[in-house]
Amino acid sequence: MRNANTPKLTIVGAGPGDVELITIKAIKALGDADVVLYDALVNEDLLQYAAAGTEIVFVGKRFGCHAYTQDQINELIVVMAQKYGHVVRLKGGDPFVFGRGSEEIEFAQQHGLQTAIVPGISSALGVPASNGISLTQRGISESFWVITGTTSAHKLSTDVSLAAQSSATVVILMGMNKLDEIVSIYQNNRTDDLPVAIIQNGTKDTQKKVIGTVSSISKLVAEHKLASPAIIVIGEVVNHTSELAVFTKAAYTEDEFIFQNLNVIE
Repeated sequence: MRNANTPKLTIVGAGPGDVELITIKAIKALGDADVVLYDALVNEDLLQYAAAGTEIVFVGKRFGCHAYTQDQINELIVVMAQKYGHVVRLKGGDPFVFGRGSEEIEFAQQHGLQTAIVPGISSALGVPASNGISLTQRGISESFWVITGTTSAHKLSTDVSLAAQSSATVVILMGMNKLDEIVSIYQNNRTDDLPVAIIQNGTKDTQKKVIGTVSSISKLVAEHKLASPAIIVIGEVVNHTSELAVFTKAAYTEDEFIFQNLNVIE
């Protein structure tokens, strides 16, 4: 193989889903790889950038369904690098935003591998932006939180309660299974009419989005059958979606309308 004498790991962020949102540096890394280990949230169309003959292995994890455990992935990185050379670990979004990239880098370094990191566009940033939602906006939101909806103990992060007491925009990843709990926290800390957006498969052709309020969002999600992978955006900025966003208003009340398959740039 090309790099058989140099065991190396490159952690690569694949972006939120749209293949055109990957970086040039990431494409170069894929082209240089001897092995690509890719996750469930990665758009498989990106694998076309790997060279012919590259070993490609799916190691994805989804809620309740793991092809490999994290420990097994760590071991596989080392074994593949020692056997073939350059391993690219292709991870959805940015590998250092709830992507466990730092754990894989540390394990590889402990076993003598060279390491490199290629950042990616996190879904926490790219998905709202592509839908015309500005996480910060003068006079409306001075900051934002990005919080995991499900901790390693399979519980909702306690940071959600802290964030709900602020005026900041809150982006929750991996939180769909905790939506009712999130709604309850916000009902206890904020107003029922606080805007909420939920975006499934953000930036992909299969994207679906609903916008409602704390009081209406659970019903909208059930009606339109939204599920993981999705992000939750809570805050007044949701009511100020950019006019560049093309949307269809359905037959709901003024604060309950659905965006489906939205493409900001046609």
